[in-house]
Amino acid sequence: MDSKAYYVLLSMVDGLGPRRLAALIEFMGTAEKVWYGSEAALRSVPGVPAKVISYLLDRRRELKPETEIQKLADSGIGVVSIEEPEYPLMLKSIYDPPKILYVKGNKSILNKEMFAIVGARKATHYGLTAARAIAGELSRAGLGIVSGMARGIDTAAHRGALDSGGLTVAVLGCGADVVYPRENRNIMEEITLKGAVISEFPPGTSPAAGNFPQRNRLISGLSCGVLVVEAAEKSGSLITVDFALEQGREVFAVPGQVTNRLNRGCHQLIRQGACLVENAGDIIGELGLTAPDDGIFPGRELCGIGGNIYLTDAEKRVYNIISDDPISSETIICNTGIRPSEVMSMLLVMELKGLVRQLPGQRYVRNSLV
Repeated sequence: MDSKAYYVLLSMVDGLGPRRLAALIEFMGTAEKVWYGSEAALRSVPGVPAKVISYLLDRRRELKPETEIQKLADSGIGVVSIEEPEYPLMLKSIYDPPKILYVKGNKSILNKEMFAIVGARKATHYGLTAARAIAGELSRAGLGIVSGMARGIDTAAHRGALDSGGLTVAVLGCGADVVYPRENRNIMEEITLKGAVISEFPPGTSPAAGNFPQRNRLISGLSCGVLVVEAAEKSGSLITVDFALEQGREVFAVPGQVTNRLNRGCHQLIRQGACLVENAGDIIGELGLTAPDDGIFPGRELCGIGGNIYLTDAEKRVYNIISDDPISSETIICNTGIRPSEVMSMLLVMELKGLVRQLPGQRYVRNSLV
């Protein structure tokens, strides 16, 4: 068996994370020598607890290498080792990259330029719409969207990328064959077909709470930057930001209502120097990327100064009703004949693009600066 097979076996040892495995390999020489090493030699490795060595010895007695490798092949889950060219270069550059990644989907996209979007699980309509709109625009600019497939902002980010025809990668805190949360089964299947679902945890690993901080370093590690959309002061999304800063990644945040506690984490990040994001153009400009031309936006029309803001036909209908005189959302809905929920989403997208402003009482006017 090659080294990748031994990395697979070692990933099945409880408590043997990237740093401890790196220590074992540095001491023993190779993953194969770690797997077959003598108990005395293994127990002499500094920095690896005795109980982890006991787990390793137990797993050696329990697992049959050829059987485990065949089971993995039969499951349809691919494996990329850190020694292979498919392994993402961005991830390889972090302090403690996993030796292997389990992948369902297209392994070849892992070296595409990626951008992470994370945020609250119990997100508001504002946050969900912002994440979805920004993810879609970034996808059309050529960035793959990375997130954790959690409820709320993560799911909205994946959906925005998929709807725009872009690439998206879901990084899981469980096995790549485990659907979590359960209601995301359909989007997980779609991501597998049009992107990739990845994990450093072996198949069948349950979504234990301790796995998610470890997962978060991969979300930032794969990406050139991280955007936070709605995060409380002690949000798990801020753990991803901490990893991003350690890894030298750019940090961005979407502001929100000051009365909503879900925005306190984002406002804190902005005070600390994170780039304030109102639309995808803020990110594209900060990263020095080229904004997409109108050929990448089929079925959309240009609005705004310089013709750089894009609207669908339905959004254009809503926008044309709004003027310098305040108009209520109820009147907009009546005049367009579009479903209320869709109109409200469009209005929020136009707010994020800077086309309209909301006044008290759900009244809207065109932004005079556009």
